[in-house]
Amino acid sequence: MPEISQYVEVERHAPPQGFLSKWVFSTDHKVIGIQYLALAIVAAFTGMALSLLMRIRLVAPTEPKAWLEALFPAGAPGGLMTPEFYLAVLTMHGTIMVFMVLTTAPQGGFGNYFLPIQIGANDMAFPRLNMLSFWLTALSFVVLVGAFLVEGGAPIAGWTAYPPLSALDGAAIAGNGQDWWLVSIAIFCLASLLSALNFIVTTLEMRTEGMTMLRLPLTVWGWFCTAVIALLAFGVLLAAGILLLMDRNFQTSFFIPGGLVISDQLVDRSGGSPILWQHLFWFFGHPEVYIAILPAMGIVSHVLATFSRKPVFGYKAMILAMGAIVTLGFVVWGHHMFVSGMSPYSAFVFSLLTMAIGVPSAIKTFNWIGTMWGGNLRFTAPMLYAIGFVSVFVAGGITGIVLGQPTLDQYFHDTYFVVAHFHLIMGVATVLAMFAGLTYWFPKMFGRHMNETLSKIHFWLTFFGVYAVFGPMHFLGAIGHPRRYAETTGLNYLAEGGADFLHMFITHSTYTLVAAQALFLVNVVWSLFAGKKAAGDNPWQATTLEWATATPPPYDNFAGRLPVVTRGPYEYSLPKAKRDFAMQCNSDDAVFAPEPAAGD
Repeated sequence: MPEISQYVEVERHAPPQGFLSKWVFSTDHKVIGIQYLALAIVAAFTGMALSLLMRIRLVAPTEPKAWLEALFPAGAPGGLMTPEFYLAVLTMHGTIMVFMVLTTAPQGGFGNYFLPIQIGANDMAFPRLNMLSFWLTALSFVVLVGAFLVEGGAPIAGWTAYPPLSALDGAAIAGNGQDWWLVSIAIFCLASLLSALNFIVTTLEMRTEGMTMLRLPLTVWGWFCTAVIALLAFGVLLAAGILLLMDRNFQTSFFIPGGLVISDQLVDRSGGSPILWQHLFWFFGHPEVYIAILPAMGIVSHVLATFSRKPVFGYKAMILAMGAIVTLGFVVWGHHMFVSGMSPYSAFVFSLLTMAIGVPSAIKTFNWIGTMWGGNLRFTAPMLYAIGFVSVFVAGGITGIVLGQPTLDQYFHDTYFVVAHFHLIMGVATVLAMFAGLTYWFPKMFGRHMNETLSKIHFWLTFFGVYAVFGPMHFLGAIGHPRRYAETTGLNYLAEGGADFLHMFITHSTYTLVAAQALFLVNVVWSLFAGKKAAGDNPWQATTLEWATATPPPYDNFAGRLPVVTRGPYEYSLPKAKRDFAMQCNSDDAVFAPEPAAGD
């Protein structure tokens, strides 16, 4: 490792030898990170398959399809998908994508693999806890998908699981699907709490010599801030889920009000409040947006600096913006509840706070632009994905300003406008950052580059595809198209507003978008075995510690020699430097050319 000017020798640990201990029940953070990424890829394609089923139902609700009946005899008798099964597909799509993809990959995948290396540590603080966190997450996914197979099928209450629809079998389909959903989420919450503790302790206690908090890469700051949010938010969702399970199985009434009539029968419960669930869920739910987006912001900042050959513009401001997002993220949950009958005074406060949280996001956006401005831009595939993130993040954020106004939200709340907004700001933006991270770190993880041409084709298909899918949904919302409806053929005002054409356009765009993701998967698999070999340990000429170790990194990351950090994370294009980057572990003698002697 010639880039490391100074190091501290520590005791080395021999890698495990058996297959199970090395690749299945591994305590190596790098293997666990790859396991998280593999789980997220499986979950993503599962979620995309469910989205295709929804699109097919929306554009052809009365056309029987034999293959649907063959695959789902109970959900599509006669080849026609029932409205209940549509709602089940919608519920599972949202749950899988939010929890198993957007929460799992940026934090569990990339965070596990690279946080210890970027801070100069041998491993996570609690390796066995790290392994347990992953397998609990995997178990959660299995239980969640298993809800399709139990009596009554998957739940139909949406990924937000609002009671009383989720609390009483009589209010929805009788069966155990909602119980399986709640058990799955409870397991996921436990896994996330354990993981959050691990990330926080690792960041605070495992940094190598010289790695102060203000020398941390912004990726590490993103993972650290996310862990803080997760530690505070997932406990609330876990408690709420347990209470809802008790309402369903032990005759309690935390969320079931008195006087509720279902199918002409008075429900013998009283004292509960469905609004209480909304408060508890969204106290978790809005920070969940930042659990997905903060790691993505860190990755994008990292990639933009590398391929702009410039330091991150306003490094300290970026850190402060993350801190502001963490703080404000816990006081804006009420904007999801403007239509719940809240006091207009409360709505005003939540609206004001919602506008306030846009300020740190705007600071980060301007700083990304400032990082690129005047730089020596290299338009590699990771760079394109990062720029695409900025575009989609801004587009989704603008519609958030609209939804942050209580009066406007009254109209838009239950329409496709909201679907378009949260898919852009939370879903697509995060996924583009994941693509940026994978193409950027792939040579470090596997010693080979992903195919650059295929990656760029995938980027352009994805970039235009997401705007083609979610852009028209804003128009559907503008004409008042309700979301979560399996069929709208009787609503003449939608047909007159062009909804049929828009749905057909969105559906064909979705086909293209999903095909593009299949291309990306092919690129990943092909590159693992036949991709161009990485030129040395630092093919991108980057500055942070992951590029100072071997490729792929050894079991203990630095082969028993932890680097001493002497400089910041993004020192590009320094005056009088020998090259246009200075690694964090480079001494001044390694970075700068010697001054000529007097009289020379």
